[in-house]
Amino acid sequence: MRLNRFTFELTTNPTDDRPVYITGNFNNWKTADANFRMTPQGNNQYKLELVLPEKTPGVLVYKYVRGGWENEELDAYGNTMDNRTVELHRGRVSDYVPCWLNNGLACNPDFMPQIQILDENFEIPQLIKTRRISVLLPYNYHQTEISYPVLYLQDGQNLLDPNAPFGSWGVDRKLAFMAEQGQGDIIIVAIDHAVDERIAEFTPSHPTKLGIGDGKKYTRFLADTLKPYIDKHFRTLPERMHTGIGGSSMGGLISIYAGLMYPEVYSKILVFSPSLWVDPQLHDHAPAFLHPDNDISMYLYGGGRESADLVQEMWAFKENIESQGIHKNITFQISIDPKGKHNEYRWGEEFPKAVEWLFFR
Repeated sequence: MRLNRFTFELTTNPTDDRPVYITGNFNNWKTADANFRMTPQGNNQYKLELVLPEKTPGVLVYKYVRGGWENEELDAYGNTMDNRTVELHRGRVSDYVPCWLNNGLACNPDFMPQIQILDENFEIPQLIKTRRISVLLPYNYHQTEISYPVLYLQDGQNLLDPNAPFGSWGVDRKLAFMAEQGQGDIIIVAIDHAVDERIAEFTPSHPTKLGIGDGKKYTRFLADTLKPYIDKHFRTLPERMHTGIGGSSMGGLISIYAGLMYPEVYSKILVFSPSLWVDPQLHDHAPAFLHPDNDISMYLYGGGRESADLVQEMWAFKENIESQGIHKNITFQISIDPKGKHNEYRWGEEFPKAVEWLFFR
């Protein structure tokens, strides 16, 4: 019987004493199998030389684990990774794993942000309403005298609570992971949405496919009422170059609108799966708001398994802005996941990538 020889080589960044194993379609995805334990080579490098039977599949599908699935490999942003693949005939593969789960946790609890409920009924005078506002402070906020950039995020109910009806971004855990990596020193302000009146508040105040909404009043609240309060009560970097706004779906639409309405307040716009179908001509309002000195960075993410036209609408928005001759003011980062779906979990995966690009590049 002909045997197949294959060598796995691995480099992993963090210092970790746990053994490394390979699991895949060649060992029935068994974890912690002593026959598939890698040998340390020093300098966080590992190696495993395998002799595989003739019936081994032509494409090896595999993952690295430090024991069981509760200790599997992660990407550089703390997200679980898709299975790796390599053709058997290559005979060798060299991989890199930046991070690992540790007993099911992607982050060290010691780095979790401090969450404060600013007010369960924070007044919104522009709309004659109240709203719960939450503030996420860096884990060591009270042990430092540092001032921080601020990101204002919509749909606060869906950012933290794992039991939320539509799931959660897990922003607190993502920030903890980033902090453990020495990044992500930022204050997050989470604004709860208005439930039944969410669509009205997140719809711009000019003719759209959903009519004329309360977006102008809502964005005025964020810029004229909430931001001054946050800057007064917390150690922030109040300048526009340190201030961002963001959201997903309709929250993404209103975040674009807010950024265009108040370029003197925001220089960074985080937008996931925006509902641009509501306002296909939103770009027409950009020249009226942008000033030559107000550069804006905009991170646009969309998934290929969302609405049929979402990705196309994102590209069209970017191209329409650029065609108006003001593209020098806006720097776009477009992120497309062909497998991405319209949900909070996927937006949470994208969150650290967007924050890194907007605030820490």
